[in-house]
Amino acid sequence: MLPIRSPLTRRWTVASCLSSRSLVALGLSLLLLPSTYAQEASEKSKPRIVARYSDNGIVSREGLEKLKIYQYQQANGVTVFTDKAPVSNSYQILLYDCFACRPDSTIDWNGIRLFTANYDAVITHAAHKHQLDPALIRAVIHAESAFNARAVSRTGAMGLMQLMPNTAKEMGVENAFLPEENILGGSRYLAQMLKQFNGDVALACAAYNAGPTTVVQYNGIPPYPETQAYVERVKILLKRYREQAGA
Repeated sequence: MLPIRSPLTRRWTVASCLSSRSLVALGLSLLLLPSTYAQEASEKSKPRIVARYSDNGIVSREGLEKLKIYQYQQANGVTVFTDKAPVSNSYQILLYDCFACRPDSTIDWNGIRLFTANYDAVITHAAHKHQLDPALIRAVIHAESAFNARAVSRTGAMGLMQLMPNTAKEMGVENAFLPEENILGGSRYLAQMLKQFNGDVALACAAYNAGPTTVVQYNGIPPYPETQAYVERVKILLKRYREQAGA
């Protein structure tokens, strides 16, 4: 019967067959093991992120959002991104771009369902306060977020009128996810863009989307497909909201 060696005995038996150069290399490898374990432990201590989402498109044939990315945190600290609505109410809805910014959108913008009654009192108040056409405010909200008060874009724009953090702060908005604050702040900024561009709705909307500096730089609507699509769709929505108001 052959003698039974322990794992440690077997390890040194194999090592005894190695050359001196190999032993030196082996020794160095063993010295590096603690740092390797430390690195693995460090990686395990970092918060894990889980992403689960579909790439089947973001809108249905009716023009409503088909894909929403929900972000929430599990009890074990794992941050999850998923297109399935979580049971918990503590989550954010992420959008990759504004609702009307996709150049390849197949939405029928002349037939998409309008939001004619949503936040009516707030929009009326904001229009009166900032001397804006209520239909324009409604068109911009529709184009920005499809009236999703909890929307967050990939660039960090928030709420109904997709206010960037710095813009929200400048407009006096403390909580961009509160519809009243968001609409008042967004309307104030939209009014500033209209004033800067002498009441030109197309240029004001281009500035709202791409920034006033960019509009000045190009002396018109910037040659960005997203911005050009956005401006055209806001104009279509504005016309339709005005027609609804007149009716």
